[in-house]
Amino acid sequence: MKYLLTHTDRVLDLFLEHLSMTALSLCISLLLAIPIGIAITKYKRLYVPVTGLFGILYTIPSLAMFALLIPVTGLGPETAIIGLIAYSQMILVRNVAAAIRGIDPLIIEAAKGMGMSKAQIVFQIEIPLAVPVVVAGIRVAAVSIISIATVAAWINAGGLGTLIFEGLYRTHTDKIVAGTIAIAVLAIGTDLLFRAIERLLSPNMS
Repeated sequence: MKYLLTHTDRVLDLFLEHLSMTALSLCISLLLAIPIGIAITKYKRLYVPVTGLFGILYTIPSLAMFALLIPVTGLGPETAIIGLIAYSQMILVRNVAAAIRGIDPLIIEAAKGMGMSKAQIVFQIEIPLAVPVVVAGIRVAAVSIISIATVAAWINAGGLGTLIFEGLYRTHTDKIVAGTIAIAVLAIGTDLLFRAIERLLSPNMS
């Protein structure tokens, strides 16, 4: 706790570094997961192989994943971001697919009866109705990314994990405590933020 109070500037810098890395990873993950999730609901034969592949990637330990990527992308945040994107796909893709599958088929049939095209149905009906459920998946993925990004300090990706690894290497307990507290604050704050967004978007909640 003492390190957190006496080295506030460094902890804040690492906090912002961790935040930017996880935010970028989450944004790219969403850009990939949304079209993939939509595709596997439209082409049902793709669901099992695609989710199975992402499930396998998710089971690979984070250190092993980063180690496999190092020969290709080297040390640094780029490798960390690729790994974080891979880990988040299982959560996000399954959630997007579940959200779309949960839409009342009668609504889709009504849209077709009104002469809406497939693209219009996707962008004007399915995506807006799926958003509250998708946000729940984003919340889980975001907290997961924040946690896994801590390990990325091992490959010189920066972030709050740097404090924890420095503390472990030098038996500096205060650094470990400072890093742990900062990561917990980031994870809890992110969780609360997305819970608030869920409540805001859900028509069933006041």
